[in-house]
Formats: sequence, structure tokens, C-alpha cells
Amino acid sequence: MTESAPLSLTLRSNAEALASPLPPLLAEAEHLASTVLVGDHGRRRAGLGDTFWQYRPAQDHDEVRSIDWRRSARSDDTFVQDKEWQIAQSVSLWVDQSASMSFTSSKELPSKAHRARTLALASAILLLRGGERVGLPGLPPRRGSAHVDRMAQLLSEDDAADYGAPDAREMAAHSRALFISDFLGDIDATEAALTAAADKGVQGAMLQVLDPTEEAFPFDGRTIFESMSGSLRHETLKAGDLKQRYLDRLAERKDRLSQLARLTGWQFHSHHTGDSAASALMWIFGALERRT
Repeated sequence: MTESAPLSLTLRSNAEALASPLPPLLAEAEHLASTVLVGDHGRRRAGLGDTFWQYRPAQDHDEVRSIDWRRSARSDDTFVQDKEWQIAQSVSLWVDQSASMSFTSSKELPSKAHRARTLALASAILLLRGGERVGLPGLPPRRGSAHVDRMAQLLSEDDAADYGAPDAREMAAHSRALFISDFLGDIDATEAALTAAADKGVQGAMLQVLDPTEEAFPFDGRTIFESMSGSLRHETLKAGDLKQRYLDRLAERKDRLSQLARLTGWQFHSHHTGDSAASALMWIFGALERRT
């Protein structure tokens, strides 16, 4: 065995460990997508036409034929033209990958993270089949099977933060977007992202994914509540006394999210991990098709 063999074996082992979550996630997302009949949502749409929208600096994913050489000749940078139909067919996905999403109350139920990632990837698969371009934070919207693999890889990564917050900075003006989260973190951050998206003319949908236990609060007596990262902890001897306050706070949070959606022209829906994933996927497609 050569000296490089142990290194190659280590690299292969690390690569296989990194890729191990991808086939199950892709397979489940493909299966979910195949069970949903999207009808007109699956059609390639002509969009708003070939009207010029804006010049923007070329990026690595842009094809050479899309470069506007006349505009590029007037600068040291290379530019491409964005067309209105290209903007209309771009969908940005944001999936909360924070520690909070890893919660599940039962081995019989998927974690919030697993359900959210599966729904996001299934949505991407169907959108791509319909001629859309789909992207994630740090991954510009584009098409192709290799793009799906890259999305699956990014969606399989975890964030150590307790709660996540959407970011609208990379979204193209007048495109569409989908946020999937439990939305139990800082509501101000979500409001800021929605406001920024609305200012760009971006419309979309927010899907809140919750575990059934988070809706029912079936706790009583001595209980220790701890965040999934372990950074937050609260112990009480009378958990039952907290139930109504908790349920009121959760209802207020849902109402606030619904109001934010109405004010910004978005759609909002709450989904439980114990419910059908297919029904949530159908809601996503209906929501992304709506226009205010």
C-alpha cells in the first residue's frame, strides 16, 4: 500500500459520510413530488415576455451566450441582460436549518427539519420540471439535475444557532420566494425579511412547520424545558400552569405572521409534522401561483 492510500481512504470515507444523507432525502423528495398532481402548476410558463429588465454583472452560472458584449465593452466587467420572463420564473427557497428544527416529539414522526427539507426539495423538483429556476441562499436560481443534487447537499447541512431567520438580500426583484421554518425565533427578523422582499416586489409563501406537541403542550408537573442546542433551559414544578400562557403566545405568533403575510402580499400556512406532506406541498404550489 502506498503512503497516499490511507489519505485517499480517509477522503473517500469522509466524502461518503457527507453524502450519506443525500440519497434518502432525494429519494423521499422525488417520491413526494411524484405523488402530487400539480396540473397547471407544472407547465412551463411564458412569463411576461422578452422585455429587457436590467443589466447585471455576469456570474459563474451564466452561459456565455447570455453575455451582452456591447454593454460589457463599455466596462471592465462582463454583463448579462435580465429579461422579465427570467425574473418571473425565478423562485428563491429559504429553509430554516437551525437547531430548533431538529425537534421531534416521537420516533414515529419526522423532525421539523426533515419535513421542511423534504418539502423544499420536492417543491424545487416540481418547479424545475415546470421550467422554473430555483435557488437557495448562496446558490443562484438555475435549472438542471446537477443543481438538484447541489440543493440537496446544502439542505442537508445544519446550523448551530437556536433559531433561524430568513434573508431577502439575494432575491431578484419581482421574483417569487418560499420560506419554511417553525418561525419561533425573533419575529422582528422575519418581518424585516418580508418587508425587504416586498420592497423588491417579491411575492411568495411562508410555511410554518410545527410538531404536534408544540401545539398541544401536554406537559404537567415538574418539567425541564431546554432548547435543542442546550443554550436555553427552564425548569418548573407546575408546567400545567404555563399551558394557557404558552398557547396564547403561540396564537399571537401565528396571528402576527398572518398579518405580515397580508401586508406584504404573501401567503401563510401552518403545517404539522403529523399531517400529510403531500397536502403541504399542494398548498405551497397554490400559494406560489397566487398574485395580489
